[in-house]
Amino acid sequence: MGEVQDLYEKIVELAKRRGFFWPSYEIYGGVAGFYDLGPLGARLHQKIIELWREYFIHRHQDLVVEIETPIIGPEIVYKASGHLEHFTDPIVECLKCGRKYRADHLIEEKLGIKTEGLSPQELTRIIREHDLRCPVCGGPLSEVKLFNLLFRTTIGPYSSNIGYLRPETAQGMFVSFKRVYEAMRHRLPIGIAQIGRVARNEISPRQGMMRLREFTIMEFEFFFDPENPREGLDEYLPRVADTKLRILTAEARERGEEKPEEYSVEEAINEGVVRVPWMAYWMAIARDFVMALGVPYENMFFEEKLPHERAHYAQQVFDQLVKVSRWGWVEVSGHAYRTDYDLSRHMKYSGHDLTVFRPYPQPRVVKVKKVIVDKAWVGRTYRSDAPRVFELLSRLSPEEVERMLRERGKVVVEGYEIPGDRVRVVEVEEKVSGRRFVPHVVEPSFGSERLLYVTLEYAYREREGRVVLSIPRRLAPIEVAVFPLVRDERLVEKARNVKRMLQDAGFYVYYDDDGSIGRRYARADEIGVPVAVTIDYQSLEDDTVTLRDRDTWRQVRVETARLVEAVRRFLEGASLEELGKPVGS
Repeated sequence: MGEVQDLYEKIVELAKRRGFFWPSYEIYGGVAGFYDLGPLGARLHQKIIELWREYFIHRHQDLVVEIETPIIGPEIVYKASGHLEHFTDPIVECLKCGRKYRADHLIEEKLGIKTEGLSPQELTRIIREHDLRCPVCGGPLSEVKLFNLLFRTTIGPYSSNIGYLRPETAQGMFVSFKRVYEAMRHRLPIGIAQIGRVARNEISPRQGMMRLREFTIMEFEFFFDPENPREGLDEYLPRVADTKLRILTAEARERGEEKPEEYSVEEAINEGVVRVPWMAYWMAIARDFVMALGVPYENMFFEEKLPHERAHYAQQVFDQLVKVSRWGWVEVSGHAYRTDYDLSRHMKYSGHDLTVFRPYPQPRVVKVKKVIVDKAWVGRTYRSDAPRVFELLSRLSPEEVERMLRERGKVVVEGYEIPGDRVRVVEVEEKVSGRRFVPHVVEPSFGSERLLYVTLEYAYREREGRVVLSIPRRLAPIEVAVFPLVRDERLVEKARNVKRMLQDAGFYVYYDDDGSIGRRYARADEIGVPVAVTIDYQSLEDDTVTLRDRDTWRQVRVETARLVEAVRRFLEGASLEELGKPVGS
């Protein structure tokens, strides 16, 4: 256990000392669940976000567009989304000292019992049966209750105008769906992406950067026709058809299995392991993206959630899990089939039509159900309210009207009653030119701060008593270091000229002329600088410099005139030996 903790503590200590991250509000004692990103952390964070954009948006620019929506939303949005009702965690309070804990985490830590999906009553029973007590004072614990994780605020000066900080960026994309759909000339399938800050009022966040109360989400909603779920996929599937995914299915988990099986993307689709073909495709892209952060294939798999573990909006969910030193397997992304839940709910609560229309190649004669209302009776009965009654009735499907008539003998909408003899549902033949439907959705969602920690852990190395952060070259916060061999005025002047040249070419450059060259190399290695440029006395004679590889410590000589091209090629993956003549040869 000590060694596992040591690695985590080493990363946290390095992160604080060299400027990757640290707890927020430290001078006031800190607040759990909030972290600052320092100069290097902010740069690494930006690069992870840009890499996500490249994999999911830029490479799919015919499919996916990006938008930005507000962090604060009115209460009605989160009523419609189901978050006010379902976005909860179980909380338990010490009756002696008043401390509050997340009940499921407390049970799992103390008893090793899996609790996901258990009700508050079931959690309370486990606490009572095992006589669990407050970990701090030993006092008795209360009954388990549900705590809503939304951060509540008011919009403007009126306390009745309630708003919430978004717990995900998804609702902004659903609410804006029709606008984007029309702006993109009725394209379907279409992905709407968003990257932004979100807030979740976690009960007792621990695990450092793994569980935050405020963080950045990178996600998109991919809208498709449920009657044609493979539409558009033929162009993209060949790119990943043979890509291997390690998947632990819900069925295997229910049998007690813990080891994932390997499927190609095509197998996962054809065998129905992943219900929606497009979701399997995006899982493959997610696999490649996380591998690009430095995580090996064998340290990652997709776990299908059991029915009681899924969010209220989801019909199938896979968590992408990555192995880390302290906590074992942790989720880095979620892939959810949200059906038409969100758009249908927003239609119901807003009264706006969020369906799409797809024309048929040729008009068809079809049988449709229609609601026939005695308009004269409604007019006489409700007078000035009649237009409102007709509007409410228009929102009901024929099936809903049939159900009301069958169960109650009348139709009731917001207090208005229409007797069964004044409304009926009939089947008629109509010539239709297309069909109208609510698109279905699959959602890949990633937390970027969690990925930042994962990237650092997989980059951490120790070599000859030194720390080396082998961050993937393209993600390194500082891309190139420049050193004069010694503090000779001529070398310093040339080194500063080289630094300016590299900065002008767009690189982030780390310059250091303090201490021995070995110590300067060590400092650069410790913050993950992939390549170092050293100006020595030979540089004054033949205008060449040395390039040093962070990971191998090998060096080559390169002409200064070719330096910008050489550094760029190295960051793109070229080996050092491709760029110049090995030093000493």
